[in-house]
Amino acid sequence: MSFSTIIYNTMDKLRSIFAKIDWGKVIPFFLFLILAFIFWLLIFFQRNVEGSYYIPLKYVNIPEEEVFVDPPPQQIDLRIRDLGSGLFNYYFFKKRDSLIINVEDIQKNNNTKLQGNLLTQLIRTKLSANTELIGYSPATISLETAKLQSKTVPVVFDGEMRTSGGHLVIDSVSIIPSEVKILGTGEQLRDIAEVVTEYSVFENLNATSQLEAKIKIPEGLKVVPSRVEIYIPIHEFTERQFEIPITVSNQPEDIDVKFFPSKVTVTFAVMLDDYKKIVEEDFEIKINYNELKKKEGDQVELKLTKSPSSIKNPYITPGVVEYLFEKK
Repeated sequence: MSFSTIIYNTMDKLRSIFAKIDWGKVIPFFLFLILAFIFWLLIFFQRNVEGSYYIPLKYVNIPEEEVFVDPPPQQIDLRIRDLGSGLFNYYFFKKRDSLIINVEDIQKNNNTKLQGNLLTQLIRTKLSANTELIGYSPATISLETAKLQSKTVPVVFDGEMRTSGGHLVIDSVSIIPSEVKILGTGEQLRDIAEVVTEYSVFENLNATSQLEAKIKIPEGLKVVPSRVEIYIPIHEFTERQFEIPITVSNQPEDIDVKFFPSKVTVTFAVMLDDYKKIVEEDFEIKINYNELKKKEGDQVELKLTKSPSSIKNPYITPGVVEYLFEKK
């Protein structure tokens, strides 16, 4: 059945369904429903009702080289009463401007808490004159600060690096700078031994790159600098392979060890500059006879016992072979 036929049949069924509907009854019903909703809105707008609302908080004029002892809240939750039209305006039209808290002013006369009438008056500046403030949470905001102490810690990269085809990371990744300064109270700094970057994924890398990563800043602390560079050394690689024989060490003169197969394929990645420098003799798969004799069964897993340091991601095919002992 073609797509056009399916569409035609579907439309035909819909026409049949709509043709059976008694529109003389349905349309008045929906009109009544709309009128009822409008009537309900009019009543709601003219009645006093309670509702919840929140205001973001912004702290300014924090004393230099000081930090909050306890991280202050980022918003204050309100319980308010107003006409329905007033609440409707709060929810859908009123912009949520931050409530500015001037820390330096409040801390005068050794005051470290914002509460009571002062907090109420600040909140009222963000409400309409007709709005009744029933309550708010938190009722007290601690603004106690302490002199910053500093500590230098290493940065650890958290993330993934994915190269494009034919490219590999050839060396360890560097972080610039490798250490940063964290600032906070002595208690906050005591148990911090390192900081990590925000989780980052670097994809399709095809050349040596230096990319930016943000540091995940522990709550209540400052980090300088707050961003680092991740240096990722990348080179273009090509794949190469050799057939390598399996050899045995410490083999008795009267015993011969047979492997099936006797040669395996070693596949590896190598930089283009080193491609011609790598030869078959640079590889070796040697199995100790004494260890082989202790094995149960007739199979052994293969490992490279010699390979150039310049190759990457070598693997052996097949990775497991059968063997048997024969007397000469």
